Amino acid sequence: MKDRTNLDRLNESVDYLKDKLGTGFKLALILGSGYSDFVEKVDLQKNVEFNDIPGFPSSTIEGQGRSLYASSVNGKRILIFGGRFHFYQGYSLFEVTMPERVAKRLGAGIIIITNSAGGINKDFKAGDVMLIEDHINLIGNPLRGLEKELGERFIDMSEAYSSRLLKLANEVAARLYISDRVKRGVYLATQGPSYETPAEIRFFRKIGADAVGMSTAPEVIVSVQEGMEVLGVSLITNMAAGLAQKELSHREVIETSERSKDVMFPFLLEIINEITGAF
Repeated sequence: MKDRTNLDRLNESVDYLKDKLGTGFKLALILGSGYSDFVEKVDLQKNVEFNDIPGFPSSTIEGQGRSLYASSVNGKRILIFGGRFHFYQGYSLFEVTMPERVAKRLGAGIIIITNSAGGINKDFKAGDVMLIEDHINLIGNPLRGLEKELGERFIDMSEAYSSRLLKLANEVAARLYISDRVKRGVYLATQGPSYETPAEIRFFRKIGADAVGMSTAPEVIVSVQEGMEVLGVSLITNMAAGLAQKELSHREVIETSERSKDVMFPFLLEIINEITGAF
């Protein structure tokens, strides 16, 4: 009996979800730490627990949901992943990026990837939202060693984050009168789970990073490989090591996310309304 491949696992997950949720989804949303309550803002139709999906990993991070939801906005079907998977949990980068591959195979051509991040840019403050213009990936490349059936490995990352969607998000921010809270910048991804040292943060600033986190970059690489249009959104939940006069903790991330829902949730919802309204 041959060993089960990554493609076998993916096909198993997709076949199960096609049966449970159907297909024809136009957009997918990945909810980062502190965002799981966003599902209460949309019309939910069905949901499946991550643990019930064959071949799929499960989320164990505080502040993250553990379900995949089918929803509808403007009559268009959207997928919402209530949580994500991290390399630091011990998952392979293939497992970390399975949501993106699943989303594409269920129909999604656009994906919004959210996260919580530490601010490196000194003009940022906790509670700001950063639209990701580009990233620096220090986690690892999820295309390394994959079966050829999973797609081209030498992909162009010149515009990993859609300029069209960035423009749309800025227009939404202006319409909601939150432009002062919405920034743009470069996201740097580390393996985690320990927070960065002050020396690392000084180095990251010198190489062009505006915010730092422990996710997103591998997911974006796979999204681009799969041919999806990407919008990345970071909530700045704290200032990074050496920039804040207090100890860094995951609890602070969750608490800042909670306080920022009055800005973040309407912002995300209006972006989704704009995108789905244009289909």
